[in-house]
Amino acid sequence: MKSGKVIKVSGPLVVASGMEKANVYDVVEVSEDKLIGEIIEMRGDQASIQVYEETTGIGPGDSVYTTGSPLSIELGPGIIEQMFDGIQRPLTALQDKAGDFLTRGVVVPSLDREKIWDFKPVANVGDEVGPGDTLGTVQETPVVLHRIMVPNGISGTIKSIEAGDFVVTDIVAVIETAEGDKEISMMQKWPVRIGRPYKEKLDPVTPLITGQRVIDTFFPLVKGGAAAIPGPFGSGKTVVQHQLAKWADAQIVVYVGCGERGNEMTDVLNEFPELEDPQTGETLMKRTVLIANTSNMPVAAREASIYTGITIAEYYRDMGYSVAMMADSTSRWAEALREMSGRLEEMPGDEGYPAYLSSRIAEFYERAGKVICNGKDAREGALSAIGAVSPPGGDISEPVSQSTLRIVKVFWGLDHALSHRRHFPAINWLNSYSLYQTKVDRYMDSEVASDFSENRIRAMGYLQEESSLEEIVRLVGRDSLSQEDQLKLEVTKSIREDFLQQNAFHETDTYCSLEKQSKMLRAILEFYDSGLVALEKGAYISEIEDMPIREKIARAKNVPEDDLSSLDQLVEDIKGAMNDLVKVGEANA
Repeated sequence: MKSGKVIKVSGPLVVASGMEKANVYDVVEVSEDKLIGEIIEMRGDQASIQVYEETTGIGPGDSVYTTGSPLSIELGPGIIEQMFDGIQRPLTALQDKAGDFLTRGVVVPSLDREKIWDFKPVANVGDEVGPGDTLGTVQETPVVLHRIMVPNGISGTIKSIEAGDFVVTDIVAVIETAEGDKEISMMQKWPVRIGRPYKEKLDPVTPLITGQRVIDTFFPLVKGGAAAIPGPFGSGKTVVQHQLAKWADAQIVVYVGCGERGNEMTDVLNEFPELEDPQTGETLMKRTVLIANTSNMPVAAREASIYTGITIAEYYRDMGYSVAMMADSTSRWAEALREMSGRLEEMPGDEGYPAYLSSRIAEFYERAGKVICNGKDAREGALSAIGAVSPPGGDISEPVSQSTLRIVKVFWGLDHALSHRRHFPAINWLNSYSLYQTKVDRYMDSEVASDFSENRIRAMGYLQEESSLEEIVRLVGRDSLSQEDQLKLEVTKSIREDFLQQNAFHETDTYCSLEKQSKMLRAILEFYDSGLVALEKGAYISEIEDMPIREKIARAKNVPEDDLSSLDQLVEDIKGAMNDLVKVGEANA
């Protein structure tokens, strides 16, 4: 390893001279403690290094050793169920080796070198293989079948391959290539800042079903899409992310806690092993990877944690899985960029963020997508990226929010006023949007209910009209409205409180299937349609407001998934109750 000397230390930034043989993004080891760092700028023979560990005690004259390779992570069996830090060090192994608090310079391999895996070949000696082709499989967890794939850049004929029990570093196959024989283990490395290759990017059309009514019905995300959740402190970003991680119909979940509070990651760690996965019956951790870079960890590692997470997600996407990655929050990552940019004395852009902030955010979200993976079988994989944004004071005109919104196609805008009223998820239906809506409407109409998109459009129209009606009510009072408009206000109140509002901690209401969402919305709109007919036939709005059937509509969210026929009956009950109301009115007349 080539070495240089430290000439300056500024927090996580270390400047070293004598580094003319090194390259930008090379990984280095700083001082005899071997602190891990990455070169982020070269000026002549001087390298500016962001160090991913505490730099207290490092000073001029200390040695710096370059490894000659970029920041890379280990990919192979043993990633699922693990909790890593921002540079893929397993936190449980670090705890076993160094105690409850991170100690500088502790080196632990990312993947367990002692755990034995049962490798089952699916390729044979003599087969022609190329990058992405499957050599064999390993049952990583009861729900994840791990493909051992030919690494990028290797093509040739299989010279030998054997089944058996191996550790990740054992050779399981030898491929004869034009450059000589290549030995293949179950583990490969990949630089985190470079997206993993694929054959073709596809147009994503299948919705990522989350079980959250406000998302699935009004602002859907597709498998392979990108979404942002901006919102002020306390508006429920993290709970929404947790709900998506728990209930989204992705096969693999990668959850990155980037610069967030440690107790939030503790909640995830405590909850996920206990939660039963509705898809498999196993615990959620059997298909989850956690990356924790909490607010008290070194700031430079926040940036690395985002790239580590997206690279792991791409690796499982390449196996043909649908992967959902949650990043909470990208604002903390941007703050780390700002701090490092300031220490490098770069020209600042808006609000002190570096001028390249937008391009970095775009690079990250562009790695999401639905693709045809490398390999002969042309399997399809999808990577959905969902990033929380924490704008100061909830002001989404700030640079991180605006740079994110230019890239993503789904915007779930959290509203502090809604969260203050205890309306959760606090997604504001007037300023949120999904650019995948047209594609998802076609899917919903064909797969869920033929009137799904029609009912959604009607409900959203009523919610938009509600805001203008509320203005009139505030100025001159509710009685100034026509009876039809008063009925509309009652129905929009029902849409808000009985449909959009959802209790993440209620056993039944925490998840709502698409079929249930369709039936609930149909019942609310039936109340409006039947109510209009009743008003035309002489009923009074006060009588409609006081109908006992409204209690049943409010309780529809608690109907179990195995009893959805009762929601069909509810529609009939609404029609019957309105008819009875009209008959009573006619008799009294």
